[in-house]
Amino acid sequence: MVDVQGTVANGFEPVRDAFAANFARHGERGAAVVLYREGEKVVDLWGGTKTPDDGPEPWARDTAQVIRSVTKGVAAAVPLLLHQRGQLDLDGRVSTYWPEFKAAGKERVLVRHLLAHRTGVPVLDTPLTPDEAIDGISGPRAVAAQRPVWEPGTAHGYHAQTYSWLLGELVRRVTGRTIGRWIAEEIARPLGLDLWLGLPEEQRDRVGRIAAVEALSAPAAQGPRLRPKRSVAEAYRDPESLTRRAFAAITPLPDENDPAYLAAELPASGGVATAEALARFYAALIGPLPSARTVRSGGRLFAPATLTMARTEESAGPDRVLVVGTRFGLGYMLHGPACPLLGPGSFGHPGRGGSLAFADPEARIGFAYVTNGMRRGVTADPRAQALVRAVRTSLAAREA
Repeated sequence: MVDVQGTVANGFEPVRDAFAANFARHGERGAAVVLYREGEKVVDLWGGTKTPDDGPEPWARDTAQVIRSVTKGVAAAVPLLLHQRGQLDLDGRVSTYWPEFKAAGKERVLVRHLLAHRTGVPVLDTPLTPDEAIDGISGPRAVAAQRPVWEPGTAHGYHAQTYSWLLGELVRRVTGRTIGRWIAEEIARPLGLDLWLGLPEEQRDRVGRIAAVEALSAPAAQGPRLRPKRSVAEAYRDPESLTRRAFAAITPLPDENDPAYLAAELPASGGVATAEALARFYAALIGPLPSARTVRSGGRLFAPATLTMARTEESAGPDRVLVVGTRFGLGYMLHGPACPLLGPGSFGHPGRGGSLAFADPEARIGFAYVTNGMRRGVTADPRAQALVRAVRTSLAAREA
């Protein structure tokens, strides 16, 4: 029996019950879940072991974790905030800021196409090695030279790995800073977040070690869904499919416990954070946070117009990479069968293997769940979904 640590506010006991049940029913190893409501923390739970495949070291309150594609939701805030500050035109061409990118038929790609996975460059004809993926040069050069696999702007498909170099290089060209440095200076430090894109060496001992990655499987869904001709798992087994090629843009897949990988700035998948930091980040997007340090807009990151843009649907329907129907705003996955969140207005991002973080402005919540027990699947992990259902139950009971 796992000893669940932490606290929940009155009325949120179902979340604690669901969190504890994940260890018994779903093989959870080490995890944490945090919920902010109206800027205040109402759930703060952790349990299990920090090193699931190496020993019994317990998960601590300040344990951080590799968050995989949950990183995309943090990184997406950067171009939106640059737009909010008048430094980036979301309807401008990427090549305006990054001239080399217009090669191979990409001269009309817009910044919003990049954020909504409509660029048409989810794959690389010549995959990068793990060392090339993190050297800061090979990735941007490869995506700039890559010919799109569909006409940009006409369809969408999850840019699982290439999102790192597309977004990272765009931010560098606009700001002169790496995206990891920008996040540290403009988001993490002002909000007091234990969140890094480019983990400092002195923080390595805090990071939980993830278990072995399993093969992709089709995401679980709730309610009606588009039925693809084949499943994600079937597509992933086909070496010629966009699914397999998108995830294999780095070949072989990097060791996500490797200190060099943790130190790299890969906004598609390389972030490290605590559940507390992620929940606080999403709470600050819709904020304000009463306890925040000095931040523009009084502790709230997104102005109302920016928040509207972030969660306005830009892409929907069959995803050319994930096969199932997906919905994206500008950089964020939106609530739907492939990625069930709290409700229609929710926006955030899951991570392959289980982690999930999102905000719901209507419910006034910021939610984050991180885990080191990696299960098969890209979205709709059963452990995360059990917690989301418990949050929904708790909110409904409080409003009854």
